[in-house]
Amino acid sequence: MARFQLFYDYECPFCKRGYETLLELLPAYPGVEIEWIPVESHPRPEHHPPHTDLCVQSYYIARELNADMPAFHAALFQAVAAERRNVEDADVLTAIVSGVVDAAAFRRILASGTYAAQVNANNDLAYEEQGVWFVPAFRAGDKKLDAKGGAGVSREEVKAFLESVVSTARP
Repeated sequence: MARFQLFYDYECPFCKRGYETLLELLPAYPGVEIEWIPVESHPRPEHHPPHTDLCVQSYYIARELNADMPAFHAALFQAVAAERRNVEDADVLTAIVSGVVDAAAFRRILASGTYAAQVNANNDLAYEEQGVWFVPAFRAGDKKLDAKGGAGVSREEVKAFLESVVSTARP
């Protein structure tokens, strides 16, 4: 099984484009498994809104609620990276995902703080342990694909990364 980690932030337009590219390419790579790891491009206390700590938590809530994850990702990327909606407001965030998850259950879990610690854990994994500098960032063992500041990743780079992951996983 070919497997890799993808570090991304819903507010990052380069992550949105990388996500869309990945979705286009994945059908050619059956059996590839992705570990989605949402992070904050600009963690607090950095002054660079919108802060997406609630979005990171939302990912785990959506999984808990058995959401259609491609629809969830698409809704958040559209609302945050494209429309620049205020996802620091829990009511706005709940409205964004209400078509994908049970809004009342989502809001209850978000308010409980169940996944609040996951924000720092993901950021530490990306920035401290994996050496991520820009997102999206792809990791599979010693294989790395990092976005370039102000440029993201190209289709060709994502395809080459997928090829390398798949070729390494073959017996």
